[in-house]
Amino acid sequence: MADNYGTYQIKTRSRKSMGEKQGSQNDDQSEVKTDPTVMNALQDIKCGETQVHDYKHNIRVFKWSLHKVIIITHFNIFLYSTCFWIQIGTLPYLSKKLGVNAVWYGYLQTTFAVVQLAGGPLFGRFGDIFGSRAAMTLAFVSAALSYLLLSMSSSVSLLFLSRLPSVFMHAMQGGQMIVTDICDSGKRADALGKLGISYGVGMIIGPAIGGIITTNFGEATAAFVAFLGSVLSILLVLMFVPHQTKKTQVHEKSSSALLDLKKWRELIMAPGALFLLLLKMATGTPIGIFQSMFQVIALEIFSLPADQNGYLMSYIGVLTMVVQGLGVGILLKQMSENSIMKWSSFVLVWAYLALAGVGTIPQLCIVLAPLTVGLASTNIVVSSALTRTVDDKDTGSMLGLNMASNSLIRTVSPTVGGIMLQSLGFSSFGFLGFISSGIVTVLLFMKFRG
Repeated sequence: MADNYGTYQIKTRSRKSMGEKQGSQNDDQSEVKTDPTVMNALQDIKCGETQVHDYKHNIRVFKWSLHKVIIITHFNIFLYSTCFWIQIGTLPYLSKKLGVNAVWYGYLQTTFAVVQLAGGPLFGRFGDIFGSRAAMTLAFVSAALSYLLLSMSSSVSLLFLSRLPSVFMHAMQGGQMIVTDICDSGKRADALGKLGISYGVGMIIGPAIGGIITTNFGEATAAFVAFLGSVLSILLVLMFVPHQTKKTQVHEKSSSALLDLKKWRELIMAPGALFLLLLKMATGTPIGIFQSMFQVIALEIFSLPADQNGYLMSYIGVLTMVVQGLGVGILLKQMSENSIMKWSSFVLVWAYLALAGVGTIPQLCIVLAPLTVGLASTNIVVSSALTRTVDDKDTGSMLGLNMASNSLIRTVSPTVGGIMLQSLGFSSFGFLGFISSGIVTVLLFMKFRG
């Protein structure tokens, strides 16, 4: 991610004074190397910390050149993930304490998904138009408000109300936008995958911290800790993230541009975009339904207390981190993105079939390994491919559509999941994934033959 702004030169043209003789023409144009300190000051005045593609955002650690904005983005994603999973682990226990059953817990999850569905595309477009700093600040303000309300929830109404500020709680999407803007397109999938390391670390630590805090201090305290973490992220964004991270300038700086239906249609119908979005929907629906009920399954089917449930979520976080951060990069060196899509889907077919027969926690831990490998690989590759279907100035909007597909799945998943769990039992989640992944695998092998 090193930039190409190592040496700076200023061309200065000598001016002839009124009394200067004509013989000094070799001074008309000269190339002068200035002191780096002076050059830094001039560059600061010129760009005003508004552009990310300049020399001062690189720092050296031993032999590595690291991008300051990328480092801050990774740390913010870690904080976001930690806080998110603290409150995710807290939510089912607080809900049960307030008398919420499995069906109403599904409605609560649906409310969250509908709100996120409405905000995801708008958040991406907002980032394209107004810049990364404004978008990331908005994401963490939304998260802070949501967690603060959750910590104050003493009734079911307030519990549902705490989901509403999450309309723009899309920090992971904001991080993907920054990485997409800064990295070359050829390295984009690997860079997006490595962003998953930071999210995965938070996913490991968050549930464990949430479980311990909930067990010893209560659900409200855990949610308030998540609120404090989000406030810290707001400060880091304002201090270190530039206004704009794109190489190209976006000129439609108006609120009306957010709702330009013609633009949204143009993005969806970009070559290859619709196919990838439909693929994301088909792959994500079974796991979305399963994940929406995972906390309830852990509590009611496997009877896990809060701290052990946190450890199980941390285990999933380790798997996700390893696959996204290391596995995808290794796979990309060995095969094409199309091949990764095909074989990841093939792995999912048998992982879902095994899920249908799970009866104990050790069995669940074993099955979650191939399930995570298939899903994480597919998600990263599809996200990367989607950003290449549009111009650089619209990558945030496309990532917003990508996030909207996840939110659309989460909109229906909790309700469907609650009904499936009560009527058909735990094994129905595995059989649904087996059928869906089987169809997707056949279609992918037909489309990407050879």
